[in-house]
Amino acid sequence: MKKTLIWILAVVLTLGAAYYQRKTGPTHPRDILVTLTGKEYKVRLLRSHGGEGDLPVEAVIPDTSVTGKVVWKRFPTAEPWDTLPMERSGDTLRAFLPHQPPAGKLAYRIVLQSGQEEVLVPADEPVVARFKGAVPAGILIPHILLMFTAMLLSTLAGLMAIWKIPEYKRYATVTLVLLLIGGGILGPLVQLHAFGALWTGVPFGWDLTDNKTLIAILFWVYAVLAIRKKDRYWTVVLAALVLILVYSIPHSMFGSTYNYETGDVIQGLFAGGWWLRKRGNSSRHEVVGIVSY
Repeated sequence: MKKTLIWILAVVLTLGAAYYQRKTGPTHPRDILVTLTGKEYKVRLLRSHGGEGDLPVEAVIPDTSVTGKVVWKRFPTAEPWDTLPMERSGDTLRAFLPHQPPAGKLAYRIVLQSGQEEVLVPADEPVVARFKGAVPAGILIPHILLMFTAMLLSTLAGLMAIWKIPEYKRYATVTLVLLLIGGGILGPLVQLHAFGALWTGVPFGWDLTDNKTLIAILFWVYAVLAIRKKDRYWTVVLAALVLILVYSIPHSMFGSTYNYETGDVIQGLFAGGWWLRKRGNSSRHEVVGIVSY
């Protein structure tokens, strides 16, 4: 009965962490409720686009009196905003933003209008969408499955260590193997196809996804080595807590960003603060934008 309850708790914690990470990530589509002409509509704006082709921007608005346009620019730059009219196809207003290089970003919002009434979508600040290369399903799907399973078994091992159930050692070892394959091998391959770089964590960069994966692996390596000949329950509990914290960090935060001035892809903290550029030939710099992730 105790093992059954531990399994149930592990599944609940894993699903909760995975759902939170997915919903709070900066590349998850943003759903916005819009009220126009006394009616309410739900508009979903994409914040990530993989593969070839342009980024679709759509709004399902059955009212044919409503027209729309997309205001956009490359992000983060000081370029002026451009405008793209939306075309109607049945109930849907649609436009396509131009394709960008891997890690390139566009800031955009929709302007809906009916007569004298005009609504900005979103009303607070533009959405930022990041482009990426296509990742083969043979790499992406195993990566996702292995990382999810590693999280489940990590939580299970941690709970078993708390209750001092002997099987905790076996699940700890399997967790480490899954992390090494899913995060240490397949993770970099996913990033290589998506952004053209195999590893952008320490010591080559500050990509948060790579670095948090590295931290989780190191804690699990230490835990598995520590329990080989002796029961050190606390090491497994600590490693499990670290992995839960890692999964609680929104996916793709401080991710790769394309620098439109240099043509370089920057990561991590370098893409998480003020974006600077030189002013003319002088040594002075001016702030041209803020990178939100």
